[in-house]
Amino acid sequence: MGSLSFQVEAMLNSMSWARVAIEACIPPTIDKVDNWFPLSLTSICLGNTITHGNEASSQDKAKAVIFLRRHLDEGLKVEYLTVKDPLELWTGLKEKYDHLKATILPRARYEWIHLRLQDFKTVSEYNSTVFRITSQLKLCGEVMNDEDLLEKTLTTFHASNMVLQQQYRERGFKKYSELISCLLVAEQHNTLLLKIMNLVPQGQLRFLKRI
Repeated sequence: MGSLSFQVEAMLNSMSWARVAIEACIPPTIDKVDNWFPLSLTSICLGNTITHGNEASSQDKAKAVIFLRRHLDEGLKVEYLTVKDPLELWTGLKEKYDHLKATILPRARYEWIHLRLQDFKTVSEYNSTVFRITSQLKLCGEVMNDEDLLEKTLTTFHASNMVLQQQYRERGFKKYSELISCLLVAEQHNTLLLKIMNLVPQGQLRFLKRI
């Protein structure tokens, strides 16, 4: 199933089609499929082309189709290559993403609720799962911010690490990336220490501990 690629730069000039500039890639979300397309078409006086029973001119319909297509990824461009009516194109896209939302959102919500740092062998595995789930939620219009990610991580430490959890909380992290970076460094340090302990003879190990 293809995905939508939205590219938006600062200004959509309602008076001039030629000045619609496409610069920045924005990850696709169902919310943008539902809202961004109609608002953008309206801003360039083409909103009526995707309403039922419209009497838009063939020229406006052609402009609307061009606008919609230039914001699709290659897979969707091929899939809707023969569609010439903007209402048909818009309806097809909306049905596709409504179905996507119905199948992905419940599972992503369930996985987020049951996500726990303590259930993963490594911080890296946990972090990858966090981004997979939050990306699916974002696709469906539900965005998890840094506060959500920090709270999820700090409240799902293993019970044996409660003191460590409190220490991280007291550091007052504002960004999830900062917390994860610290956890990754700590994990690498502990892994290295364990390797050293397994390699160093017992007598020298006692000496290293005193150091």
